[in-house]
Amino acid sequence: MARALGLDFGTTNSVIAERVGDETRSMMFDSIAGRSDTMRTTLSFLKRRDLGVTVEAGQAAIRQFLDNPGDCRFLQSIKTFAASPLFQATQIFARRTSFEDLMEAFLERLKAYAGPAWPENPGRLVVGRPVAFAGATPDEALALARYRTALARAGFEEIHFVYEPVAAAFFFSQTLDRDATVLVADFGGGTTDYSLIRFERSAGRSVARPLGHSGVGVAGDHFDFRIIDNLVSPDIGKGGTFRSFDKKLEIPSGYYANFGRWNQLSIFRTSKEFQELKKLVRVADAPEKLALFVDLVEHDEGFPLYQAVSAVKMALSSADEAEFHFPPLGAASRKTVKRRDFETWIAPDLMRIEAALDEVMAKTAITPAGIDKVFLTGGTSFVPAVRRIFENRFDASRIESGGELLSIAHGLALIGHQDDIAPWTA
Repeated sequence: MARALGLDFGTTNSVIAERVGDETRSMMFDSIAGRSDTMRTTLSFLKRRDLGVTVEAGQAAIRQFLDNPGDCRFLQSIKTFAASPLFQATQIFARRTSFEDLMEAFLERLKAYAGPAWPENPGRLVVGRPVAFAGATPDEALALARYRTALARAGFEEIHFVYEPVAAAFFFSQTLDRDATVLVADFGGGTTDYSLIRFERSAGRSVARPLGHSGVGVAGDHFDFRIIDNLVSPDIGKGGTFRSFDKKLEIPSGYYANFGRWNQLSIFRTSKEFQELKKLVRVADAPEKLALFVDLVEHDEGFPLYQAVSAVKMALSSADEAEFHFPPLGAASRKTVKRRDFETWIAPDLMRIEAALDEVMAKTAITPAGIDKVFLTGGTSFVPAVRRIFENRFDASRIESGGELLSIAHGLALIGHQDDIAPWTA
């Protein structure tokens, strides 16, 4: 059959895999940041007088951004724009740039980094998609149309979409030695997705039957936002007031929602909303806080903040408390964070994650006792409060995890190698 690739275009990381012989392999990428089998889903645009605009992706984008502070446009989590009708385009060095343009630019850099490993004549491409796209009112049809446009520009003609947890389940099923009903929970950066699949052995091969799916646009990025909202936003003016004639009004909280979500920070910097925020500094009751907010945005401190938040979240996965350290905050740069406080902050998100689990269980009318294996994948699965959702329902011996970055892409590649791919497509 034709060559088949699996593409996991993730909110945080992206991976491309292919089945070679009896195993799957990740495509390797060589960039100015080194060699890797995963790519951070990031883009940076640097305008040079002699070379025009230089575009980098992944770790190379991060390096270009850090080496050229103030001169570089840096974008993260672009996947979360896919299903948003409100996002039409952003301005990058005076050029209107759509979601399709951003995804195409990312794929073109992956192609350049892959070199000869990139197929000259792309065959079948199997692309992961969330069960529920991120966003307040996501438009699934719009997201898939945008995906298809960008992928077609990259040279792919035969494109199939598969739910991300289904791909992870297919990857995990290779280790099963008996019939099993498997629940896969995939925790990405922007979405949490569930899939229930029945795997059975027949004539020496594994036969699978999808039973049900559910998802919610809540995951690791939302946890990060809760940390920012509680540790950073109060020090940059959230909850403060400003004077408007003879009235005292509260600073709009929407400004801080933009700051907390990595994918929106660079967009916010070029918006009319940010220009309005800068005007509020002159009439704020605590102008020094809003001025700090403006400085953080203008100096592109979003990525350093992302690193600080990720570090404290990771530390809280194994410790009862951790230190948050973000030097741009000055006097408020160091704070101790207790796990119990973090779990209180994310409680609304945990409720939505658990409600999506209830949904797939109700849809399929399967009880916890009827599930043989629970497979958790994605970095957020390491958060103790998330794991407790499953430990409270399923025996610990049935819960497994692994392949946090690779399982979806490798599962997609395995599905792409099937003669009949239709039962797996979404």
